[in-house]
Amino acid sequence: MSEGESYTYAKAGVSIAAGNALVKAIAPLAKSTARPGADASLGGFGGFFDLKAAGYRDPLLVAANDGVGTKLKLAIDFDRHEGVGIDLVAMCVNDLIVQGAEPLFFLDYFATGKLESGVAERVIASIAEGCRQAGCALIGGETAEMPGMYAQGDYDLAGFCVGAVEREDALTGHRVQDGDVILGLASSGVHSNGFSLVRRLAADKAWKLDRPALFDQDVLLIKALLAPTRIYVKSLLPLVRAGQVAAMAHITGGGLLENIPRVLPDHLHAYVDADAWPQPRLMAFLQAQGNIEPEEMARTFNCGIGMAVIVRPDDADPVAAALEAAGETVFRVGRIQAGPKGCTVSGSGGTWSARGDWTATHNG
Repeated sequence: MSEGESYTYAKAGVSIAAGNALVKAIAPLAKSTARPGADASLGGFGGFFDLKAAGYRDPLLVAANDGVGTKLKLAIDFDRHEGVGIDLVAMCVNDLIVQGAEPLFFLDYFATGKLESGVAERVIASIAEGCRQAGCALIGGETAEMPGMYAQGDYDLAGFCVGAVEREDALTGHRVQDGDVILGLASSGVHSNGFSLVRRLAADKAWKLDRPALFDQDVLLIKALLAPTRIYVKSLLPLVRAGQVAAMAHITGGGLLENIPRVLPDHLHAYVDADAWPQPRLMAFLQAQGNIEPEEMARTFNCGIGMAVIVRPDDADPVAAALEAAGETVFRVGRIQAGPKGCTVSGSGGTWSARGDWTATHNG
């Protein structure tokens, strides 16, 4: 700038007008997520939620926050922003439901170097869609324009969600018993974990991401990789409230091996049979492309199981039937037995491309 020229925020790279226009544009999106307890209006310094209006008597509040990780980089590079908001919501609300909590309200944080026309709106529309799928209200958020912090076109997301569960319904792992059955709910794809490895493979193997996938000629590879994380809340909440679930584990970073032990008491061990469900073609593709050992698959990716549900043996069939009626694909994948707290995933020769029988164990 020339000497004596008046400085403004806009000349520093931040457009207050663009930010205000974004708030106005997304207000109807937030309104579409209104639910009992929240009218989902925007513009104040904070968002209110009325627990009494939501019908709770003696609730515990449960909070979760998360991001989307380097999956965002693929979305940015290929201008595909319509699913990452669902991922953001899913990573939070799926962590709440495993505590038995109903997601009540959600807030997002969108940070970028410069607000790009239409991009933020597409992302926040996706967040609103995730909130509708989870039954929670989008009651606020923050859009930060920070020149110099991000490369051109880049942005980052963080999500924050609060849920509630009646005190007697809270799932803490204390209900799990020797002999319980593990049901696995199918994932919708890679979800939002393991993308640093996915992106490394894409670069090293020179994948043509905008071409049909080798494992499915009807789907572009980039679309298969960016499939939004499945939200399991509405399928699981009625079963939690009916007392038919002992515990649940959201299969995120750490895979099956490291997430299931998080909901077990110290004296119980989970045994998962990898032969019990078909390996999704996308997972088989990733494994083959990276020559990845089964144990590494079990601790890096969800391997086709996005949620593990632990139930009493007598409840396994009715719970599976209820989940299937709600639209889930359900597999009976394992059992709980006495032993050191942890998880063992095993498979026979040929399963997950193994040359012989294999076992992977994590004691947590």
